[in-house]
Amino acid sequence: MRITSTFTKTLALAAAGLLALTACTNASETGSSGATSSGAAASSFDPTTIAKDDTLAAKVPETIRSRGTLIFGSDTSYAPAEFLGSDNKTPVGYDIDIAKAIGAVLGLKVDVQTAEFTGILPALGSKYDLGISSFTINDERLSAVNMVSYFQAGTAWAVKAGNPTNFSLEDICGRSIGVQTGTVQENPDLSDRNDKCLADGKEPIDIVTLKAQTDITTRLVNGSIDAMAADSPIVGYALSQTNGQLERFGDTYDSAPQGIAVAKDDQAMADLVQQVMTKLIEDGSYTQILEGWGVADGAVTESQVNPAV
Repeated sequence: MRITSTFTKTLALAAAGLLALTACTNASETGSSGATSSGAAASSFDPTTIAKDDTLAAKVPETIRSRGTLIFGSDTSYAPAEFLGSDNKTPVGYDIDIAKAIGAVLGLKVDVQTAEFTGILPALGSKYDLGISSFTINDERLSAVNMVSYFQAGTAWAVKAGNPTNFSLEDICGRSIGVQTGTVQENPDLSDRNDKCLADGKEPIDIVTLKAQTDITTRLVNGSIDAMAADSPIVGYALSQTNGQLERFGDTYDSAPQGIAVAKDDQAMADLVQQVMTKLIEDGSYTQILEGWGVADGAVTESQVNPAV
């Protein structure tokens, strides 16, 4: 979730599987299209199988320990990373399972609160203890918060099946492209491409930015945009949920680490999260979570605090 980012009978069926979709995100609140997860992807992870680590739990700040709950902010419109389940209110996804696993190691309950993507980072340390929403680690974010790497994703594109508008990245000027607000796909990817269009005296790109990735996906399904760009696992999930109505365009590029966000002035908490992620990677729980959602190709072998990007 994501970078910040915001998403008739056949369409309704497609949208139901899409609403959960979102990035290399900066990500966002669930949109208003009413779509929900189809349940095609589901977790096989049970957080009760993870034992509390007393040594790591002892490092939890007293304010959180006394509360007994670790609060995460997440834009739950970015399936399969973070989205709302069939009840349209319970957060699910591989990021959500990772959050629960972190809580289990620390002996804490976990409260994942749906938030608008762009509002998560500014609220760290006040409203949220941690942010987990497909945040691509970049220099801009590292200047504002601490980030603990835990996943790897790149940018991928999708078009309607058969590419009926003959979309091409080499001829993108004047085309209508959907991206979630605040994602790296919006800026710098499309913004840089648009600058080149203008410098070459061509039509600007019609950049359609919405708070929910699911709404972007729905627009591509109904043909109101030519293409969409999002994190690679989000595009892959969108394709799996739209019954052949969409197809991937081109190769994934700009692969980069994603991070769990921690307030900039809380280095100790960032170090603790990194230690917990290291434990989850080493004991196999991390791999189990990713395999359960079909995204194990994004696994990392090492978690780092504020890695160089």
